[in-house]
Amino acid sequence: MMDVDFPVLSLRGVGVDVTTDLGVARVVDDVSFDVPSAGKVALVGESGSGKTMVAMTALRLHSGFNSGASSWLWPSWLCSGSGKSQFAVRGEALFRGRDLMKLSAKEMRQLRGNELSMVFQEPMTSLNPVLSVGYQIVETLRAHQKISRKDARDRAVELLGKVGMPSPKERVDYYPHQLSGGMRQRVMIAIAMCCRPALIIADEPTTALDVTIEASILDLLDQVREEDGTATLLITHDLGVVAGYADWVVVMYSGQVVESGAVVDVFRSPRHPYTRGLLGSLPMWVDGRSVGSRLVSIPGMIPNPYDLPKGCRFRDRCSCAVSECGERIPDWVAVGRGGARCVLVGG
Repeated sequence: MMDVDFPVLSLRGVGVDVTTDLGVARVVDDVSFDVPSAGKVALVGESGSGKTMVAMTALRLHSGFNSGASSWLWPSWLCSGSGKSQFAVRGEALFRGRDLMKLSAKEMRQLRGNELSMVFQEPMTSLNPVLSVGYQIVETLRAHQKISRKDARDRAVELLGKVGMPSPKERVDYYPHQLSGGMRQRVMIAIAMCCRPALIIADEPTTALDVTIEASILDLLDQVREEDGTATLLITHDLGVVAGYADWVVVMYSGQVVESGAVVDVFRSPRHPYTRGLLGSLPMWVDGRSVGSRLVSIPGMIPNPYDLPKGCRFRDRCSCAVSECGERIPDWVAVGRGGARCVLVGG
């Protein structure tokens, strides 16, 4: 969907089915997109659209790859009854040409935290509460590089300073609960960038942060990209963040990619009705066209993944729906370097 010569990450037909006591839920369905080297791509959509599941699948962090993985990572509807879920994964996740789906557990451990990193949504549940933040950075460094503990600690202090942590020599020995939310997120970014990865996946990195801290976190991710050539896949539901940060946007709805394109093109001329609904909910468009106009809300709810409707999954919430929308899942229609999944596109 994105014409780049050397994408650092290419997802091709990625799908995830989750079997629980309630049945089979298709939570990710035929997701394909590229993240170019040193690029800035945003993956957007409302809660439940499958954004985080795509990232966790690419990094092989759920029980579809790791037997005995904790079910508390997932929503209650994925953990019904006995709390055990079975994952069936399809498709390819090509990282620098290597299919992550086919690598051994050992090979994946060598990649994660080294060439491929992730900043999780809530640092307080990702950082170990009984270990100092410096210790956690040091262990990441020593797991992937031949470096002494003293040199790793010096590097940890350097990294904390680089991400804007005040008094890094002192705070390197702090525990997570001694830091504010913004500082903890900076620690997560320091861990993610410590081995100069080719790609950082940032899952809602600015959630619950005030706008000043949000801006500094995004500036920090951009700084890492410029200095180390690190690509960023930003997962968010905040289109304001997308407009100010990303170059390319991928819109997801109910487990599917429904539109993708350059941010400026998608924001000015959205092709899918769902994308138009998301943009209509913003206080103002990026070019200011809707200043003072009434905000738009999308009626209804995202469909139940255990009982997906026939045809277009957005049909019941779409004011533009026609009879054909209920007959089949719309094909992907390429438009320029992007495209959309809608029967009204290209017709």
